[in-house]
Amino acid sequence: MKALFTDYELKKHKIKNRVVLPPMVCFGWGNEKGEASDLHIKHYEEIAAGGAGLIIVEATCIGKDGRLAPDQLGIWDDQHIEGLSKIAKACKAHDATVLLQVHHAGLKTHKDVIDVAVSSSDYQEEGKKARQLSTDEIREIQEKYVQAAIRAEKAGFDGIELHGAHGYLISQFLSPVINKRSDIFGGVIENRMRFAVEIVGMVKAAVQPNFIIGYRMGGNEPSIEDGIIIAKALENAGVDLLHVSAGIPGEQLPEVPDGFEYNWIVYGGTEVKKNVSIPVVLVNDIRTPERAEYLISNHLGDFIAIGKPQLADPKWTEHALNGSAIVECIKCKRCQWYSDGRNCPALNKK
Repeated sequence: MKALFTDYELKKHKIKNRVVLPPMVCFGWGNEKGEASDLHIKHYEEIAAGGAGLIIVEATCIGKDGRLAPDQLGIWDDQHIEGLSKIAKACKAHDATVLLQVHHAGLKTHKDVIDVAVSSSDYQEEGKKARQLSTDEIREIQEKYVQAAIRAEKAGFDGIELHGAHGYLISQFLSPVINKRSDIFGGVIENRMRFAVEIVGMVKAAVQPNFIIGYRMGGNEPSIEDGIIIAKALENAGVDLLHVSAGIPGEQLPEVPDGFEYNWIVYGGTEVKKNVSIPVVLVNDIRTPERAEYLISNHLGDFIAIGKPQLADPKWTEHALNGSAIVECIKCKRCQWYSDGRNCPALNKK
C-alpha cells in the first residue's frame, strides 16, 4: 500500500494520504434550518480519526429553496458558520484536509422545499417539473455560490467542492439533455459551461490564494469527449482538484476497454486524468485497498474516493495501512444511510 499512503501537496495543504471520503449526505440528521448536528460532527470526526487524508463534507445547500431534502445542511446564512466550523475543527484535529461541497439541487429540489423548482430550462418529465431561470436569477445564484465559499472559508474549511455532477443544478446547465436555452448559457458547449466557469472565477477572486477550489463533475456530460473539454475549461478557470463521477442519467456511457478492471465511472476519471495537469479523484466501487493502490501506483488517478466502505468502517484507512481486517459494507438492498446511518448493519457489527 505504498502509493496509497504517500502524501500530496495541494495549494500548500499537505494531504497525508490519497484516501478521500467523498461527499455523502447523512439523511435524517439535520433540521429545517440547515444546521449541523452533533451527529454530523461525530461522524466526520470518526472518519478523520480513522485516517482519511481528505474529507469532503456532504452536499451543503447554497439556498434554502434549492435543497435536495428539507433537512439538508445549509450554508446560505452566516448562522450556519458556527456548526460547520465544528465539523472542520473536528476533522483538522486528526490531521485531515477538509473541503465542503456546496450545492443547489435545481430541478431535483425536494417537493416539500419549493412548489416549482428551477433549472437551466423549463422541464417536465416523470413527475418532475421546473421552470427556466432568468438571467438575473442566474446571477443571483452564482453570487450565492460565492457567498457559500466565503462562509466555508470563515468556518475553517481548507476549500470547497462545487457539485457539478449527478444531475443537480450545475450539471443541468452543462447537459444538452436538460439545457435547451438559446442565450449565452445554452446551446454550444462553451455556453453550457459558462454558468460553472463563471462561478469558479468568481469564487477564486473572493477567497484566499491557498483556498482549494474542487469540482465534482460528470465524466459523461453528455459524452466522455465533452467531459474532457469541460475538465480542461475548469482547469483553465482555476479549479484545483477534479472529482470525476457521473452526469445526468440517460447520457452516453463511455465504453470500458477490455482488460480495464473497473467500471465506466472510474474509466472516465482516468481519461480526464490524461488530459489535465491538476489532480483527479477517482470514485465508484473501488472499495478495497488493493484496487485503490493499483490506480494510484499506475498513475491512473491522484486520489481515491472510498464511500460506503468508510461509512461501514470509519477506520477503513487505518485498517488498510496496517493490513488489518476491514468491516465490509454488506450492500443492503436499500442502504440504511438513505434514511439514518445509525442503522447501518455493518457499522453496528463493531
